Amino acid sequence: MDIKRIIAATILSALILIGFDYFMPKPHEDAHPDATKISAPAQLSSSAPSVSGEEPVSAPEARRIPVQGTDVEGSINLRGALLDDLVLTKYRETLAKDSPLVRLLDHDGSSQPNFVVIGWNNAAGSNARVPDVNTVWESSDEKLTPDHPVTLHWDNGAGLLFTIHVALDQHYMFSVKQEVANSSGQPVALLPFQRVERNYLPSETGSFTAHEGPIAVMNGRLQDESYKNLHKGGDHPDHTYWAQSGNGGWGGISDKYWLTAIAADPDAPVTATFGYVPGEKGSYRIGFVSQNSQQIMPGASLAQASHVFAGAKVDSLLEGYAHTLRIPDFDKAIDFGWFSFLTRPMLHLLHWLYSYLGNFGLALMALTLIVKIILFPLASKAAASSARMRLLSPKVQEIREKGKDDPLAMNQKIMALYRQEGVNPAGGCLPILIQAPIIFCLYKILNISIDERHAPFFGWIRDLSVPDPTNLLNLFGLLPFDPTSIAPYLHISIWGTALGITFWLLQRQTMVTMDPAQAKIMQFMPLVYVFFMSSFPSGLLVYYTWNNLLTFAQQSYIQRRTKLPVPVTR
Repeated sequence: MDIKRIIAATILSALILIGFDYFMPKPHEDAHPDATKISAPAQLSSSAPSVSGEEPVSAPEARRIPVQGTDVEGSINLRGALLDDLVLTKYRETLAKDSPLVRLLDHDGSSQPNFVVIGWNNAAGSNARVPDVNTVWESSDEKLTPDHPVTLHWDNGAGLLFTIHVALDQHYMFSVKQEVANSSGQPVALLPFQRVERNYLPSETGSFTAHEGPIAVMNGRLQDESYKNLHKGGDHPDHTYWAQSGNGGWGGISDKYWLTAIAADPDAPVTATFGYVPGEKGSYRIGFVSQNSQQIMPGASLAQASHVFAGAKVDSLLEGYAHTLRIPDFDKAIDFGWFSFLTRPMLHLLHWLYSYLGNFGLALMALTLIVKIILFPLASKAAASSARMRLLSPKVQEIREKGKDDPLAMNQKIMALYRQEGVNPAGGCLPILIQAPIIFCLYKILNISIDERHAPFFGWIRDLSVPDPTNLLNLFGLLPFDPTSIAPYLHISIWGTALGITFWLLQRQTMVTMDPAQAKIMQFMPLVYVFFMSSFPSGLLVYYTWNNLLTFAQQSYIQRRTKLPVPVTR
């Protein structure tokens, strides 16, 4: 295969794919709409009581209601009615047997405060006493389980009884109903709200292959922003970076494998907001507030429902919630990218293969083989074109040597030779470009599949989502020092070396058509790949190594079957 066309096609494909993510304009409205464009409830949502910096140090510890679910454990803080303590019972931080469970929610004052706030604001013209983060709620329930919901209540002493009903399903979804009963003798107008609040900046904030950070779907449109962008909202009086009104929708904060999100009632008119409140650590806020105030007449009561998701981004689970709870595009919490029509079915197939084979590495190799078989006609066409070019290489080189004094005549003779043999010099580029998005999708699913996390392969590979721990430079641990402490690139793993060898094999197949100067430069590329990619997740190295071996076998087969219509003679 002509190495020039491979490099050109690869670079062009990468520019197209990355360019979509970075340079294509996102179809959303102005990040910070003018006050006239945002309804009053949306502006009020950003001024809702905050946990950060408000709770007095001397405040006594309130009772907590334990949360004991199938997939989650934690507690609800009766001070503020906060969901600020939650761990995932099926996932641990590391592979160690004594490793702590993954903690998704934690209280303010911890090293990584992340919690859900549920409350009410006064609408314009109303001055009722509403609960805040210092309010101590009451409950006669002992614990929250999938079979036993809990009810929290608080009387403001002026005729208003606030109630929060919370239920938990078998996985990660909390059902919330906020209710207010008015016996004050006067009408009141309130705005119920729900908010995810994160008072720290994570060490990992996403990449071009997987979004991490604020995310929402409103009016059928996905909105995702970086933490950095939300900082711009801190300069505005209401601390709001983005706001969008509509019926229903969902929004929250997405991590690589986890999601904390609010899902509004699908029929309720609400306003979703992204905001940032500056401070010592800063507070990132994604929430919903009712568009229209709840007018509660004397002797009446009103309620509003919502859902809170706090758990793992399992595709089948998110799709199930989207269907049963009418949460629009909830599975878009997983970043399938611009080629979601390819990435989504490939991820489903990978999950099925994993459940059938029981080994994620084998499932990945099986998926790669299936993709290779499907793409074989395109790859065959590209490889056949390159093989014909290689067979013509001696004749082309002879024409160049004889016609070097007349470049125009030399090029005309070369093109005439191509026409005579029915060879198109660019004939292999289009098949490569068509394959590029599919290969990119294979790479992407390795960055978004939760199945890969802590998945072992064989031998020393105990987790395919982290780099191969072996290092040739310290004789695989026999020498008592870590070369990466000197420089991060001093890591030559076994799988990185295997990848370099497969790149060298492919290079041997393609360097025949290169001039000597190019060949000398390109012969160092496999070594560059070894140093550059050894620090990549081992699952990615397994994929690339296996893919290269299949490509080498495929091209060898095609080359043996390729002949020129007119035999070349000197």
